[in-house]
Amino acid sequence: MSTGWLLNTLLGAVLLPPLNLLLLCAMGMLLRKRWPRVGAWLAVSALLLLGLLSTRPGALLLAQPLEQRYPALMLPYVGSAQAIVVLGGGRLANAPEFADQDGPSAATLRRLRYAAKLQRATGLPLLVTGGSPEGAAESEAAIMARVLRDEFSVPVQWEEGASDNTAENARLTAQMLTQEGVRDVLLITDAMHMPRAVGVFARTGLRITPAPTAFVSTAPAIPADYIPRAAWLHQSSYAMHEWIGIFWYWLRHRGER
Repeated sequence: MSTGWLLNTLLGAVLLPPLNLLLLCAMGMLLRKRWPRVGAWLAVSALLLLGLLSTRPGALLLAQPLEQRYPALMLPYVGSAQAIVVLGGGRLANAPEFADQDGPSAATLRRLRYAAKLQRATGLPLLVTGGSPEGAAESEAAIMARVLRDEFSVPVQWEEGASDNTAENARLTAQMLTQEGVRDVLLITDAMHMPRAVGVFARTGLRITPAPTAFVSTAPAIPADYIPRAAWLHQSSYAMHEWIGIFWYWLRHRGER
């Protein structure tokens, strides 16, 4: 198991909903003994914010600006890309219905489905990237390649299975592709993840054409969107994770040209 991945996971749990807001509420309750108004305001505000971020309008406050950065790729594609790069998005471990093999998470499967569509439309070779930071024997890249070949009948030319995060996805993918003379790629990941992914991939010298998928902000609104649900809290947490990641990369690289 990667120590960096474990630390990032623990830090993310503290910084992201719901735990960050529950901790804020608990802090407010503790402060009530000494500063009743401040403590009550803090606790109530945390609970109200938790409720807001559990609705679709609340989630879209964070998600929509990310998804609007890069629109969907229109087909037929007429650009200069030489390959398609697909980022891993997690796994489902020990799936009993697949003889206890690890399989792609729902997020990864959406990316693979779109990758299969683009590969058939363009004929471009595919690279899948994703390691096993949690210590699994099989990398995400190997899982993705297996599913593309066996279930989508789409060939995979390259597997990058040593990376633990998006920055390493970019660095190791660029090393692999530049050795093959590939410098211009279509990049597939979730629409919310795309701004951060484009930022780190662009620093490697690769020319990037974004091909986002899994948009959550494009469906028309319905009354049920205003009812708090765990699914929307998950999207709020995902979007907040991306904003924090973008800010962190900006801090790390702000002195670079």
